[in-house]
Amino acid sequence: MDIIVIYCTVPDKKIAKDITKVLMKHHLAACVSMIENVKSTFSWEGEICEEKEVLLMIKTRRANYGKVKLVIEDLHTYAVPEIIALPIVDCSEDYLKWLVHETE
Repeated sequence: MDIIVIYCTVPDKKIAKDITKVLMKHHLAACVSMIENVKSTFSWEGEICEEKEVLLMIKTRRANYGKVKLVIEDLHTYAVPEIIALPIVDCSEDYLKWLVHETE
């Protein structure tokens, strides 16, 4: 079973909660961790920008990536939202069973 973590930064806690609620309601994620007060520095339209953001760490199955991406794109306010999926190369057997069960 392929499991992944999707990183997504959002501008505020409200959007973070909105995305999380939809993902959890539809069993598209087993867990979403929100890390507040992330300072992001990035290039946008030729300028260097700094913003405080909320980082979402979405734990799910690889098969759910497309649906998770659609939820993020639908609820996100950025023109180009960060949606990055990273493979989990190893985890405990119990965590894996729990994650699969919660995303069925």
